[in-house]
Amino acid sequence: MAKNFKKVQNLNDLFNQPKERKTKLLFSFIDLFAGIGGIRIGFEAYGGECVFTSEWDPHAQKTYQENFNEVPYGDITKISPEEIPSFDVLLAGFPCQPFSQAGLKRGFEDTRGTLFFDIARIIEFHKPKVVFLENVRNLAGHDRGNTLKVILTTLENFGYKVHHKILNAKDFGLPQNRARIYIIGFLDEVDFIFPEPPKTKTKLGDILDKDVDNKYTISDKLWAGHQRRKEEHKKKGNGFGYSLFDENSEYTSTLSARYYKDGSEILIKQDGKNPRKLTPREASRLQGFPENYIIPVSDNQAYKQFGNSVAVPVIKLLAESIVKLINKNGDKNENKQISC
Repeated sequence: MAKNFKKVQNLNDLFNQPKERKTKLLFSFIDLFAGIGGIRIGFEAYGGECVFTSEWDPHAQKTYQENFNEVPYGDITKISPEEIPSFDVLLAGFPCQPFSQAGLKRGFEDTRGTLFFDIARIIEFHKPKVVFLENVRNLAGHDRGNTLKVILTTLENFGYKVHHKILNAKDFGLPQNRARIYIIGFLDEVDFIFPEPPKTKTKLGDILDKDVDNKYTISDKLWAGHQRRKEEHKKKGNGFGYSLFDENSEYTSTLSARYYKDGSEILIKQDGKNPRKLTPREASRLQGFPENYIIPVSDNQAYKQFGNSVAVPVIKLLAESIVKLINKNGDKNENKQISC
């Protein structure tokens, strides 16, 4: 299978690193359920080479191609592990589907009928050094915890030492309350500890544009509807509905893939006019994407893509910790070979 990608030329600039990378190429990785490449950005910044990607959505494929000069392969369920080149690290921000039999009765067999099964069969065949999975925080409690148990047990049965933790984007320098679970498995014995969040103080004004097109201001009709539904939810005793933020807000609510529908979860206050939606570029900044990340799709598709994506600074810090361990373990193995 021929590789059809070309690296982003300015990736070092995006992360304020020297243009001449001092770090040698440490590992290869594959990017499954790749979306628009948010996880890839974090790992590629630390010397990794992407050798295979898979993403079925054509609009996300377009954005991925514009930024990485690579068209991802399509439906992962139709790709056999033999078609994938050998690699060191598996990356997957996979969708959380209900497990049909999440009861730990049959281990690996319990994942059939879910997209995690497609990850598992690739892991079983290739046995990469590291498995890196990202998902919504609710995965931890789904089906009374059985879904997560099946995932962890499956990886452990394949020989991995697995770590998992819920991390929030707002603790990593982004003005967004976005908690996600990260599952990291190592095939070798390593001393892995989740890095401490920097808890950098930010505010929403840091990512907002000063001059925004009036098309992002919501109409009188939509604003009236938002307020009416907010009041109805309030009477029911819940907090659903729009949330208003301004430049002094420490963080917003979670940007979701449904933001394109009416933008009701995050609205920005404006003096003398109705609130407005985030612009696609502001949505990308809310996720920590680099400023020159290309957005080649419609606003609605952009909202969907960034809402489905990851908080890049979280990925980057985790990637740094993982790469250090890969490098350290590689040095140990080299020394063992020399001593023989």
